[in-house]
Amino acid sequence: MSGTTDRPAPGGARVNGVELRELHSIEELEEVFRLFDDIWHPDPGSAPITVELMRALSHAGNYVAGAYEDGRLVGASVGFLAAPVGRVLHSHVTGAAVGRGIGFALKLHQRAWALERGLERITWTYDPLVRRNAHFNLVKLGARPEEYLPSFYGVMADAINTGDESDRMLAVWRLSEPRVLAAVQGAPHRPQVPPGAVAALAERDGRPVTGRTDARTVLVAVPADIETLRRADPGAARAWRHAVRDVLGGLMEEGAQVTGFQGRSCYVVERTA
Repeated sequence: MSGTTDRPAPGGARVNGVELRELHSIEELEEVFRLFDDIWHPDPGSAPITVELMRALSHAGNYVAGAYEDGRLVGASVGFLAAPVGRVLHSHVTGAAVGRGIGFALKLHQRAWALERGLERITWTYDPLVRRNAHFNLVKLGARPEEYLPSFYGVMADAINTGDESDRMLAVWRLSEPRVLAAVQGAPHRPQVPPGAVAALAERDGRPVTGRTDARTVLVAVPADIETLRRADPGAARAWRHAVRDVLGGLMEEGAQVTGFQGRSCYVVERTA
């Protein structure tokens, strides 16, 4: 499989020097568990997923895959078939080394796996305050955020979320949509921002500042590094969480659509009325 074809992938594939394959054995899944533990450093009993559940999902025909560099596991993803039946894969958890294209390679493998089974889309949740995740999902992959989910997992006890409320965005990856086809072939989705766009949420001295939301196109900023902010200034992190929830979540609840992520800093939101 390569990033320039829609040909479904077999069980194993190679993308940009990364070997990708489905995982089934207890030994492989224990390795995934250790990788996720190294990434999230969860409190005991708060692991993103257990070895036993990965084993059950894999055995039942769901998606459990790993990415290897020189024989070493550097990324993994676990998903399950979702409703409506025969059309959707929900990607529950994905973890990978940052900045080396491993996450992108995993997504290409996941997409090919889904297409091979006749699926139309892949969904997943992500923290809307994490800039790099928003850029990766909306720009590099061409996914669309379609639902804002306040405190979706409750308060999470790990080194990345550090007790923050787990607001999540539901990303929907429509596998044959033109923007997705372009993105997987290396043409990121970069939205056009009209001159009349206004800042519904901006940053000033590290804090969120709300603005107008009545324009046709509005921009919703997120902090430069929410993960560091949670540790250094929990009060500012909470202020961002609630501001983004109120502004972005409020706009989406009213029917506005997120059309992209601009300048690695803000969501582009189009009001329908």
